[in-house]
Amino acid sequence: MAEHFVWMTTRRIRPDTLADFERSWRPDPYPDGLRHAYAYWSEDGTEVVGVSFWDSKEACDAWRTSAAEAHRRAAMAPYVVEEHEAFYRGRELAVPAHHR
Repeated sequence: MAEHFVWMTTRRIRPDTLADFERSWRPDPYPDGLRHAYAYWSEDGTEVVGVSFWDSKEACDAWRTSAAEAHRRAAMAPYVVEEHEAFYRGRELAVPAHHR
């Protein structure tokens, strides 16, 4: 099975700021080595989980230390109350077809 390189961020944001937060979240330029990115939010819109899949840990680290990422994080800062981040390695779990 293929190994995946994943960066996950959980942010608690100020109430009623999800739309503004999402506008500031979009990366520009789009990071090299980023394969997929997903955002999931709580029902009340005050917690957002970002999951990004990378070609390698090095590609993720290069983005995390880039000026573009620093700019993006500064744009999100007014909406963020709390933040937790971590890098993971893993693989897809095989789910039997009859359970899908």
